[in-house]
Amino acid sequence: MSDVTLKPASRDDMETIWKMQIEAFSELLEKYRDYETSPGAESFEKVMARYEQPWTTYYFIVSGDNNVGAIRVVDKKDGSRKRISPLWIMAEYRNKGYAQAAIAEAERIYGPEHWCLDTILQEEGNLHLYEKMGYHQTGQIEKINDKMSIVFYEKN
Repeated sequence: MSDVTLKPASRDDMETIWKMQIEAFSELLEKYRDYETSPGAESFEKVMARYEQPWTTYYFIVSGDNNVGAIRVVDKKDGSRKRISPLWIMAEYRNKGYAQAAIAEAERIYGPEHWCLDTILQEEGNLHLYEKMGYHQTGQIEKINDKMSIVFYEKN
């Protein structure tokens, strides 16, 4: 796999980021019918409001000339855990190590210590990815509906 870089998204990029997010999460939205919390159901305004947060940075995950996905990093710089939420890889680029490389790059930029994230408990590929990257389940699980629960992870 070629090198992955994280390219900070600008305000002008946010519509592209939002459209990518809707597309990337559409399958999970369809599968779990989670219209309240799924990134696949978020409005542009909600994504834009996050972009405006001083502690949020959205990045394109770039390989070669392609935006293969995106990641949002939350770092309040107040001693609380840094957070990945959300992270996605576009369908045609999945299972090629891009998510792993993006997490490693985020940890290189922000430091490897004191992270958290959450994901869908029923998505075993996601669990495998985060556990392979050194994240462990906190024991907190939030039931969203009959089909789906959210599981919480921490690292260091």
